[in-house]
Amino acid sequence: MNRAVFLDRDGTLNVERHYLHDPDQLEIIPGSGPALRRLMDAGYRLFIVTNQSGIGRGYYTEADMHAVNDRLSAELAASDGVAFEKIYFAPESPEEDSPGRKPSPQFLCDASLEFGISLEQSYMVGDKTADLECGWNAGVKQSILVRTGYGAELEQAEQTLVARAAVVDDVVGAADWILEQA
Repeated sequence: MNRAVFLDRDGTLNVERHYLHDPDQLEIIPGSGPALRRLMDAGYRLFIVTNQSGIGRGYYTEADMHAVNDRLSAELAASDGVAFEKIYFAPESPEEDSPGRKPSPQFLCDASLEFGISLEQSYMVGDKTADLECGWNAGVKQSILVRTGYGAELEQAEQTLVARAAVVDDVVGAADWILEQA
């Protein structure tokens, strides 16, 4: 079975921008590319799992989101040879029914079936409660909280919840933590 690292997008891979929808506003968090490359080199397949409620709320279109995803993927591929197997996204607002919206484990389960991923040997990395819970709900080896985005605030506000997670500064720290477990 294959193992994977599932990553939130906003606040984890790129600097948090309120409802990011313009690729020109994309700013990748420093060090993310080389860290993701190290994970790939160690045999991990990479996936993005992102809630994009701005689509459901009418703030931007699905095409806008794809443009940001395309820019993110292209920049990481060009700089460090990073390749994502798939980008899963939930376009619904929190008020709408959504099979994939985190903390639902649906997209991780889908990846398990589609790509032969062993969730028990995989990790979920993100900056919000929904990211951590998504990983736990899917049965991953560990959910990892990054202090980028909303992570530092969450670490202070939800200490009991966060105690179940590994907590690191950023994607570089997440890669270091994952690779130390091997």
